Amino acid sequence: MEQEMTELLSLDQSIKMEDSEQQQKQTSPHSSSIPIKSRPKGGLITMPFIIANEALEKVASYGLLPNMTFYLMKDYRMEVTTAQNLLFFWSAATNFLPLVGAFVADSYLGRFLAIGLGSIFSFLGTTVLWLTAMIPKARPPPCNQVGQACKSATASQFMLLVFSFLLMSIGAGGIRPCSLAFGANQFDKRDNPNNQRVLESFFAWYYTSSIVSVLIALTGIVYLQDKMGWKIGFGVPAILMFLSALFFFLASPFYIKHTVKSNLFSSFIQVIVVAYKNRKLPYPIQNSGYHHKNGSELQVPTEKLRFLNKACIIKSPEDVKPNGVAANSWNLCTVEQVEELKALIRIMPLWSTGIMISINLSQSSFPLLQAQSMDRHLTKNFQIPAGSFGMFLMIALTIWVFLYDRMLLPLASKIRGRPVRLTPIVRMGIGIFISCMSMLVSGIVEHVRRRRAINQGLLNNPEGLVEMSAMWLILQNSLNGIAEAFSAIGQTEFYYSELPRSMSSLASALLGLGMAVANLLASVILSAVDKHTKGEGKESWVSSSINKGHYEYYYWLLAIMTAFNMLYFMVCKWAYGPCVDIDITKRMLEVSDDDLPQENMSSHGLNSRQASC
Repeated sequence: MEQEMTELLSLDQSIKMEDSEQQQKQTSPHSSSIPIKSRPKGGLITMPFIIANEALEKVASYGLLPNMTFYLMKDYRMEVTTAQNLLFFWSAATNFLPLVGAFVADSYLGRFLAIGLGSIFSFLGTTVLWLTAMIPKARPPPCNQVGQACKSATASQFMLLVFSFLLMSIGAGGIRPCSLAFGANQFDKRDNPNNQRVLESFFAWYYTSSIVSVLIALTGIVYLQDKMGWKIGFGVPAILMFLSALFFFLASPFYIKHTVKSNLFSSFIQVIVVAYKNRKLPYPIQNSGYHHKNGSELQVPTEKLRFLNKACIIKSPEDVKPNGVAANSWNLCTVEQVEELKALIRIMPLWSTGIMISINLSQSSFPLLQAQSMDRHLTKNFQIPAGSFGMFLMIALTIWVFLYDRMLLPLASKIRGRPVRLTPIVRMGIGIFISCMSMLVSGIVEHVRRRRAINQGLLNNPEGLVEMSAMWLILQNSLNGIAEAFSAIGQTEFYYSELPRSMSSLASALLGLGMAVANLLASVILSAVDKHTKGEGKESWVSSSINKGHYEYYYWLLAIMTAFNMLYFMVCKWAYGPCVDIDITKRMLEVSDDDLPQENMSSHGLNSRQASC
């Protein structure tokens, strides 16, 4: 499932060092005997509260998604395409708003307020959703009147539902881009020789709690919804979000709270504006005609995307102050600013190749309906909830990452007698290929399931149980997990290695942005398929009646699109050219004042070395 991986692999960084006076306070040996306001800030005492805040938010939010299709179809009378499109839009907002949240936190609120407000919004969102289940008039009436047509949701009922989704997305936008970086703020002691080890330990605990939280959400919360209904199934996430906010604010006196800083996005806008203003200027003959930071190694811009170089051309000596700073940043930019924007533009074609995988992973409704129609029994008395099959994606991803990093690479290196590794861009390509195979397998499994359903006389009975084990769905979920492990982690490492160090926060946000775009495109594809495959006497491929539809054709269409995306990826890789060769771990841990890894890398990312194309 895309959303689970989205949250485990989506980041935005930035950290500021404290002044020397604050550092002295933090290392004071007499902290236990002084008032709270003058006690040392940060440290281990804050770890449980920050991790609990993030973990409980994940359990609450991820536990709502798997069965949401059933809630929308049964209680709100939505067709499967309408329900899936609504979930696409919800996911798009949830994936995009963390980028906005990172900008607001860095430029205005600071991380503490961003996380705190995000927790409150998430709590309000889960509470409103719970109220839709508790209050009968908040949703359409039961469809049990004989001879009467089932009523659809009114405009006010539908808007209340959408409002709950929006509140939760806003909450995610505040919590998810800031949580890991805010936690790292509490442990980043540059004068401590064990600083890197402490940070790595914190990251390990953080990522472990994230994985466990998602697994609990996909099992425990989904089980509650299946066995105890929506009132309990939605009420428990609301309680968890209340506890998430409570725990975070309880430790407020102990947090290190950095002030806000300027954001990278304004720098990009300045380059574009100044380059346009100077579009008629001739290029300087001498290298001294370009403005750069004092002491910078970059004194002359590169020739690639040369038109942007005009943003850093010095028109007159008055444009630069005696201290080497531009008199007006909207009239003159630095070489560094220009090269940062160039780096972003250059990676965008390769970034776009990851969108198709996210489209494949976002198909949550159809696997849910498939699982619901199949035999899900593990034992005679226990069956896996239909919404819990997404956990096999997480399990496959986790197992593969461990095997790849701890067993396969060391074994291959031992056999060959030298270090063996797959570069990030190669892993991106492998991920696209495996995602294509996953869609092919999904179509084959659905073709067999539908044929057996028709042979059993269930063509007109979408709720009938097909004599076929739902364990066949584990295969496609596992392939999706492995594809995500290759692609998402490879993408993040590629962005970290190719973008300048000052752009680490943006590198972490690109994956989530791609998923947001993928959700919107997935809605367009689904609507187009539904529109063009139904007509007089013809059932839509994505019909709500699963046995009348042809979900396998839809899966195979996605497989074909992924195959074309593979060719597009090869062209983009060729056009991009050679890549840099750096130590990703060093890049992530030896960060500057505004660089600290945030929430998009898995634990594998922290162990990956020497990334290049």
